[in-house]
Amino acid sequence: MTTPFSDHLTTRLTARPHRRPRAGGGCDPAGRRPRHPRAACAGASSPGPGPAPGALASRFARQLVEVLTGARPSGQLMRHTSLDGYGQLASLVRTGALRRGGADRPRLGPVHDRSPSPDAVEACVRVDLGRRHHVVAFRLEQRGPAGQWQCTAVEAR
Repeated sequence: MTTPFSDHLTTRLTARPHRRPRAGGGCDPAGRRPRHPRAACAGASSPGPGPAPGALASRFARQLVEVLTGARPSGQLMRHTSLDGYGQLASLVRTGALRRGGADRPRLGPVHDRSPSPDAVEACVRVDLGRRHHVVAFRLEQRGPAGQWQCTAVEAR
């Protein structure tokens, strides 16, 4: 037995959603498609300085702690570190600077950051692993023609 409601429900579940074409083809006023999805809105109206240094430092601190505790492979941060920074990171991973204490997940405290110059951010964060407390400090610098942020120094105690 079908009712008007069940017919409507069947039609609604099997029908494809209607998509409207965007006016102007996305963020680019000329209607061109970006080469990479992340570049879709990067600088469409006005090129900005990128993410705020505080947000950038917080995001990188989380990823860095995941690498140092073994939850993430260090190779994932290779493109976000300079050669010296990656050497320091690999050394810290080898020595086990932040060993996990059992099943405890690392808890990060607030990230303290400062900008000694417009193209550099220095930050530190307290990491609690069970009953042990560690401090991780790092420096991010804007490098290259694209101005990509890279970690140039890492230290953990």
